[in-house]
Amino acid sequence: MTLEEVRGQDTVPESTDRMQGAGKALHELLLSAQRQGCLTAGVYESAKVLNVDPDNVTFCVLAADEEDEGDIALQIHFTLIQAFCCENDIDIVRVGDVQRLAA
Repeated sequence: MTLEEVRGQDTVPESTDRMQGAGKALHELLLSAQRQGCLTAGVYESAKVLNVDPDNVTFCVLAADEEDEGDIALQIHFTLIQAFCCENDIDIVRVGDVQRLAA
């Protein structure tokens, strides 16, 4: 027996609602951090903050569009940032659509 069989077809809309709720919460959190002056944007700027004071980093958002997939240098930086975050117990959120994040 699967979850879909137990709960019917409602599983898909609930999942979609949860994802939209998570996206909205992330958006509100980023706006709040920006207002408080504790948001760092950009790969290089973020790497500097992570290196200087990782204990004051709550979580890291890595955002890239499909067109960024071919940017090898960016992917290397993402990999290094992910490794650093894992090593320092910093949560990572990957966002695949930069435009939606900025909206």
